[in-house]
Amino acid sequence: MSKKLLIGAGLALSLLFTPFNQAFAEKPTVGERKQVENVAHRGAAGYAPENTIAAYDLAVDMKVDYIEIDVQRSKDGELVSIHDTTVDDGTGKVGDLTLEQLRSLDAGSWKGEQFTGEQIPTFEEILDRYHGKVGILIELKAPEYYPGIEQQVADLIKERNLDKPQNKKIIIQSFNFESMKKMNQLLPQVQIGVLTSNRAHTTMDALKEFSTYADWFNPSYGIVTKELVNQVHSNGMKIGSWTVRNQEAADFLFEMKVDAIISDYPDYVDPRN
Repeated sequence: MSKKLLIGAGLALSLLFTPFNQAFAEKPTVGERKQVENVAHRGAAGYAPENTIAAYDLAVDMKVDYIEIDVQRSKDGELVSIHDTTVDDGTGKVGDLTLEQLRSLDAGSWKGEQFTGEQIPTFEEILDRYHGKVGILIELKAPEYYPGIEQQVADLIKERNLDKPQNKKIIIQSFNFESMKKMNQLLPQVQIGVLTSNRAHTTMDALKEFSTYADWFNPSYGIVTKELVNQVHSNGMKIGSWTVRNQEAADFLFEMKVDAIISDYPDYVDPRN
């Protein structure tokens, strides 16, 4: 039996939204497309430096359903939001640097001078700034590098009462399936997702196994088919696909009837932005 059936987890389906040709109408009207969960990949990373407060704030302003963040751990044990496991063009590992050293880095100027001085945010800072305002999709990035990170994440979520059934706007995901099994044990009422770009993980046997601890199956859009979407749904999970960086990819995923689209450009998913 799937985790969803066991604990009743999962997000409610959203309402319909405007078609593209009425995208900028003053009042949204019901269109032909069903709205999916609009997830801002590392914030609105197409328009602002990824995994920064600037990108997350912009995503919130664009009225997304979720911001997606990457979580790793500093040398002195602080959780931070950063995608790559190295900094300074690959010369230093995130886990070998203290929070102070990481915070001293300029995380924004590469995207534009207006973002100069943007810092790498902490996980706690993100939770405190955004919970209750927008959903948070938390990716544990290379958790195998950070033993015990699952417990650390769980503790911070519990401290804020975000592990309760009524708070369904937290999802935790990873490419590391064993890590997600641990998260499901630590936070059984929080939605869990598995990430993959491997077609070997799309078999019925694999999906059935994922459904024992995961609520979301989140593949790269290159392996999404209508058959896969139906199989994921038949196993009691939802499907969110990544990473959309053009309108064609968004249109394809709408056609596939996925439940969430993870994009650097939230306006490709909801053109009212």
